[in-house]
Amino acid sequence: MTTPIEPPDPAPLRPGRKLGPIADGVGSVHRAWLEPLRYTYLKSGLTLSDLGSKVPLHKSKISELLRGTGLYPRWEIILSLSVQLRLPSWPLYRLWRQAALEAQKSTDWVDKASVTTSQSPPLDLRAFREMTEDDYSLYAQVFLDDDQRDKAVSNTYDILWLRWNEALASPDIRRFAWDALRATVMARTPHIDGRPEFGAAAFDTVALQSLTTVPERVDQMAESLQLFKAMSWLPDQQLDVMVLRRLYGIDPEGVSALLGVPLAAVRSCERHAAHFLEGVICPSPETEGNTA
Repeated sequence: MTTPIEPPDPAPLRPGRKLGPIADGVGSVHRAWLEPLRYTYLKSGLTLSDLGSKVPLHKSKISELLRGTGLYPRWEIILSLSVQLRLPSWPLYRLWRQAALEAQKSTDWVDKASVTTSQSPPLDLRAFREMTEDDYSLYAQVFLDDDQRDKAVSNTYDILWLRWNEALASPDIRRFAWDALRATVMARTPHIDGRPEFGAAAFDTVALQSLTTVPERVDQMAESLQLFKAMSWLPDQQLDVMVLRRLYGIDPEGVSALLGVPLAAVRSCERHAAHFLEGVICPSPETEGNTA
């Protein structure tokens, strides 16, 4: 399963014990708001003692919070930290609330949180969302049902809002955003032996939509299911390219722009992936004879 990579400490060395990593077992949505919070704290140069003097929580408990250990934190604590770290509270709240419900917190407990009026994301992020949201939804739909798809895409834009300055400073915003989408989708995708399991894609491929008779559609469905099983073995970028190119027919230039990778890389990924899939689905007699 693809998981977000913990960013290195971007700040100068600070006094006191180094903040430990996020604990194993922290849920994907919990991690989604925790990682930007940690990153911003590490970049700020503040110490846990500094934060402890400004928020209603002892520094040892702040350390636990930033590692995802202990009890799931109340919103008031997260809001206090967001003010000190100058993070937008609205996307942080949305992710915090969803993670709280997934952590089996009651609706009454969650709804006690005090929330200010919703904020608007930066103008350039709103423009970016308008350009990418439909394609992001198509990608997520391959792996998730409708409800999970919508949550994954919404979470992605909340994560980007929290990390927008980081995205702007990255080599390519499109690549940064795609990595966020992929990590979010894969965290919600069922995996078998470490490989993502395809969902509704079998019913929504370009090839399937072009067929009209029942026998044709049944044959294509069987072929698609075989293809999906083989595709799950592909490396991450090859899988993404094949999903966008072969399942939805997006041209190479569009895939390049969406993933934030060079056009040559898209063509290379498609070529290598097609070669692999042909060998798995339609092996040559020599290959079949060598199979144990």
